[in-house]
Amino acid sequence: MTTPHPQPGAPAVYTSPIPVRPARLTDAITSEWTKIRSLRSTMWTLGAMVGLLFGVGTLLAWIAHETTEESDFVRDDILALGFFGAVLASICVITLGVLTITSEYGTGLVRTTMTACPSRARILTAKAIVYFALVFSVSTVTTLLLGMVQVGIAGGEPSGGQWLRATLGASLYLALLGLLSLAVGSLIRHSAGAITIMLGFVLLPLVMALFMASSEGLRTVSEWLVQYSIPSQLGIIYEGEMMSGGPSAPAALAIIAVLAGATLGGAYAALEARDV
Repeated sequence: MTTPHPQPGAPAVYTSPIPVRPARLTDAITSEWTKIRSLRSTMWTLGAMVGLLFGVGTLLAWIAHETTEESDFVRDDILALGFFGAVLASICVITLGVLTITSEYGTGLVRTTMTACPSRARILTAKAIVYFALVFSVSTVTTLLLGMVQVGIAGGEPSGGQWLRATLGASLYLALLGLLSLAVGSLIRHSAGAITIMLGFVLLPLVMALFMASSEGLRTVSEWLVQYSIPSQLGIIYEGEMMSGGPSAPAALAIIAVLAGATLGGAYAALEARDV
């Protein structure tokens, strides 16, 4: 069988010697990992998160050891002191989650990203996977090292459940909170606006509860706002439970997972419906 020759004057057809295959999710994940690790803001934000989580927890363990050396709290619940650093670290987690997606809208790089990968759902999925894996792994390593340092400073023998909640549980909660922030950033497409919304979501229920506490008729609403606020649910992860009637640690994780999933679903729908 002979190969047909092109007609005279017809344009030459170029065939690339490089094998061509359809793009996959793994390619988008590789691209997003390259972008997120090459940004200085990622290193600074993660560094601040690690510093707050580890530094505050270590400082409080040392203070507790010096002031209440023989107390049952130091012996049995020393890992719970990591809660205070985790609350401050959540601000860094929120900031990084928002910037992971809004920074591309701010610089216009999102147009290049969408051109290279026309599947918008694949791009958002890759960003979510890379961000979640990064925050969860860094938080897990940090909380594990913090727990060992706290036990080394103050002593005690925390139970397996306490270790699980203070490491994997707290890290999972922070990563899901960051995933919620990423979804809000995708919906808002503006760094300052999305960060403000997330900080309001974290802090506003406690502020509202403070003003409602003085009213007898609103006391039930005030208690509900406190029990289901983000800081209280994070405290539940460390303590097991903080107040009667509030959610358990698994329920707190389920609540933030549902919120993140629902908001991420809205982000997918908005991403497909709106122009770049």
